[in-house]
Amino acid sequence: MQVSSEIAQPDVVVVGGGPAGSTAAAFLAKAGRRVLLLEKDEHPRFHIGESLLPRNLDIFQRLGVLDQVRGIGVHKPGAEFVSDRTGRSCAFPFANALDRDRTHAWQVKRAELDRLLFENAVTCGAEARQRTRVTDIRFGGRGERKTVTALGPEGDTMEWHPRYVLDASGRDTFMAGRMKVKESNKYNNTAAIYAHFRGVERREGALDGYISIHLAEDGWFWLIPLPGEVMSVGFVGNQSAWKGRSGTPKELFLARIASSPMVSARTRHAEMISNIYSTANYSYRARQGHGEGFLMIGDAYGFVDPMFSTGVLMAMTAGELGARTADVALDDPARGLKMAAATNRELADAMDRISWLIYRVNDPVLRSLFMAPRNTLWMRDGIINMLAGNLRGSPRAMLPVMSFQGRVLPAFAPEPLRPGSRHA
Repeated sequence: MQVSSEIAQPDVVVVGGGPAGSTAAAFLAKAGRRVLLLEKDEHPRFHIGESLLPRNLDIFQRLGVLDQVRGIGVHKPGAEFVSDRTGRSCAFPFANALDRDRTHAWQVKRAELDRLLFENAVTCGAEARQRTRVTDIRFGGRGERKTVTALGPEGDTMEWHPRYVLDASGRDTFMAGRMKVKESNKYNNTAAIYAHFRGVERREGALDGYISIHLAEDGWFWLIPLPGEVMSVGFVGNQSAWKGRSGTPKELFLARIASSPMVSARTRHAEMISNIYSTANYSYRARQGHGEGFLMIGDAYGFVDPMFSTGVLMAMTAGELGARTADVALDDPARGLKMAAATNRELADAMDRISWLIYRVNDPVLRSLFMAPRNTLWMRDGIINMLAGNLRGSPRAMLPVMSFQGRVLPAFAPEPLRPGSRHA
């Protein structure tokens, strides 16, 4: 059994080198902790979740990478919703949010962003290993070190003995799966298919740089402008969108695009330049996300449908909170346990806030409000506040969001829409 000669007994092992893990490792290293970051793949690697939110910028700044992220991104001043049925478009500029200290974001190729964050963790002082897959985590008694076992690039087995473990393994949900505490959300049983294109028609003028959300009959499309004239195009659909369909992934995806008059018009001269990727069962959460000497963060703890681009923000927020929790737990385990519970609770509350909108995206009442939003009681600006990534709850936004919910709930039918239902 090979033991790392550099850090055989780190303070913290972080499992997973995506945005959550790299953020946590960087902040822990900045705090003077001995941290080991383990990533199963090698950067750069393709990943979805390319549209960032204004609230991301605060974390980038605290990490010291704000200018670097700006250099790899496309300026994003807001989000646009487009109705397939009517062709109508409604823009939500971040400048109209209730909290206006951050009025833009960027859209990035995740391969570049993830590598940047991973390398920044190393710059901050973390030891990081790629192509190193964690295979087991064993917990001793109270106060004892854990044992983290991994397979290295050459198939060699290695062990480390940290005092604390942050599980940032993403959709692999390493600990939640082994603890059998992962629960899929039965109300959001969707699947996504996506790829990169070149030559997709871009928005111009006031909508330049906007992410476009195209509302289709049984799901929705994203169109995200990326550097190098690349466009990320994806479709998220419920069960009815895929039922009875056959063919290769490429045939299925192109058929979905062809079924949308607005998306097919924008992609008529486009060329697919990447592989096609697919993901199922988007929404899940761990019933238990923490315990003595460990905490699940980011997608390893829970994830919601990516409609409002919250993925990277949730992950990096969890990484920062997780780093604070681990740092405290190393000196005061009892207080650290309370902070771990608070971290999971805060992330769960944020997911609940955004899920309220996502679960109703196919409802015609909600769609009509999105396509013709009124600013009565600041409802429009309150929703923009959420779209900008202000998910932690704000007294200032409470009335606008509750007013918006009040307009939707009386007419909301919990039954899923049938094919052919009239949408906005």
